[in-house]
Amino acid sequence: MTRRHLAVARHFVWTLALTLSLACLATARGAETLTATGSIRGDQPGGQISRHLYGHFAEHLGRCIYDGIWVGDDSDIPNTRGIRNDIVEALRAIDIPNLRWPGGCYADNYHWRDGIGPRDQRPKTINTFWGDVIDTNAFGTHEFLDLCELIGAEPYIAGNVGSGTPQEMRDWIEYMTFDGDSTLANLRRENGREEPWKIPYFGVGNENWGCGGNMRPEYYADLYRRYASYCNNYSGNRLRRVACGPGGEDTNWTRVVMERAGNRMQALSQHYYTLAAPWSDKRPATGFDEEAWFAILRDCLKMEDRIAETEAIMNELDPRGRVKLYVDEWGTWYRGEPGSNPAFLYQQNSLRDALVAALTFHVFHEHTDRVKMANIAQTVNVLQAMILTEGERMVLTPTYHVFEMYKVHHDSTRLPVELESPEYAHDGEGIPAVSVSASRKGQVVHVSLANTHATNDVSVSLTLPGVDASSVTGRVLTADELDAHNTFDQPEQVQPAEFSGAKLADDKLEVKLPPRSVVVLELK
Repeated sequence: MTRRHLAVARHFVWTLALTLSLACLATARGAETLTATGSIRGDQPGGQISRHLYGHFAEHLGRCIYDGIWVGDDSDIPNTRGIRNDIVEALRAIDIPNLRWPGGCYADNYHWRDGIGPRDQRPKTINTFWGDVIDTNAFGTHEFLDLCELIGAEPYIAGNVGSGTPQEMRDWIEYMTFDGDSTLANLRRENGREEPWKIPYFGVGNENWGCGGNMRPEYYADLYRRYASYCNNYSGNRLRRVACGPGGEDTNWTRVVMERAGNRMQALSQHYYTLAAPWSDKRPATGFDEEAWFAILRDCLKMEDRIAETEAIMNELDPRGRVKLYVDEWGTWYRGEPGSNPAFLYQQNSLRDALVAALTFHVFHEHTDRVKMANIAQTVNVLQAMILTEGERMVLTPTYHVFEMYKVHHDSTRLPVELESPEYAHDGEGIPAVSVSASRKGQVVHVSLANTHATNDVSVSLTLPGVDASSVTGRVLTADELDAHNTFDQPEQVQPAEFSGAKLADDKLEVKLPPRSVVVLELK
C-alpha cells in the first residue's frame, strides 16, 4: 500500500469512527433536537465579504517568530532562506490575505534599522514587553517581506509611535517603497533587494492608550496627525494609514481620535479579546467544563457590541464611510500552558476556539460596509494560533481548520440571513444556539453554520429565495469532547470530515447540525 493509499484509509477510518461516535453520543444523550428556521436571501445581496477579514498577526512574542516561523537558514528543519517550509505550505493552503507585523506592543519599541544588514552584525536588543528575552533581530524587514511573498500575503506593518520619531517612520517607508536614487533606497539594494516592495497597510502606532505609550486620546490624535504627515507615498505605492483605535469598550477614545484626526486616516483599528475572566486570573485552554465552554462563546459574541459601538461613532463623524474599521487583534486569551514561560502566551487550541472563530467571522460578515480587515492573534505558537510547533514537528489547530473551511467566503457577495434560533441556555443565561452566514461567488452559494450547544442537535430549515440550487455537499468540524484538541502525538483529533446531514427539499435547505459543530455547505 502506498503512503497516499494509507493516508486515505486512515482518513476513512477516522471519519467512520467520528460518525459512529457521534451517533452513539446522540443516542446516549437522548436530548431533544432543537429547531431553527429562517431564510437565505439570494435576492438581496448584502455587500462584499473582504478576504482581508481573514488576516493574521505575527508579533515578536514568545515562539511566534523565533522557533516558529523563523528557524534560520542553517537549521536542519526544511526552510527557505530561514523560513520554515511547512508553515509556508500551511499558510498558503488557507489563502492568507495579509499579515500584520512586528506587533502588537513590540511595535512601539521596535527600531527598524536594528533588523537590516548582515545578520551577524545586527544588534541584540531586549524584548521588554514579552519576558525580557534577547531578540537577535535576525528576522527583520527583508525577512518579513520575504515571508509575505512566500505565502502570498499583503504586508501590514505597525510603525513605532511610542518610542520612535516621525523621521524614523518616514525613513522606513522610503527604504521599503522608493524606486529612485536615494541613500535609503540604495541601502535597501545593498542589503539584497533591488525592487521596492508594495506596502498597502501601515499602522501609525499600536495600543497607544496602553503599551504604546499610555497616552490620552487627545495627545495621540495630535501625534497621529504629525506622524501620518510623514507617511509618504513613493513610486506608486499607496499607503492605507491606520490609526490606533479603541481596546475594549473605550468609546471616548474612538470619538476623540475620529473628531481630531479622522480626515487624515484611511482606517481605524480596534482590538477585542475573549477571556470570560479577569485579566489576572485567566481560564485554562483545556480541561474545562460546560460552564467554561458557554462563557467563552457568550463573551466572543460581544464582538458584535464592540463593533456596533465603534461603528455608531464612525457613522456619525464619517457618514460617507470613507474610514474603514480594522479589527486587527482578536481571539481567545487563556492561561499559558503548564511548564511554558507565562510571558510567551503559549496556549492550546480546542474545538471551543474553532467555534469562537466561526462565530466571530459571522459577526464580521454582518458589517461588510465598514469592517474590511481583521487579524487573529496570532499565527504561530501564541494565543489563538493557527499552528503549533515543537522542534521539527508541527500541528494544525482547530482554528486553522475553520480558516480553511471558510476561505470560500473570501471576496464573495454576502447574502443576508434571517434566522430564528433556539436558545442555548446555561445557568440562567442564554445565547443563540445557531449562527448562520451565507455568500455567493459566481453561481455557487456557500453557507456556514455553527451550533454552539454543548449537547443538543439542531434541525435548521432555511428557505432560499433567489437561490437556484439542485445539490448540496458539505464538511463538518466537531468532536466528542468540548476541549478536543490536536497534539504533536495525535495531530488529527480535530479535523474536517465529510458532512451528509444536509438536503434540498421543497425549495428549502434542511440541515441537521450535530452539537458543538461548525459546518460549511456548498449549494450548486
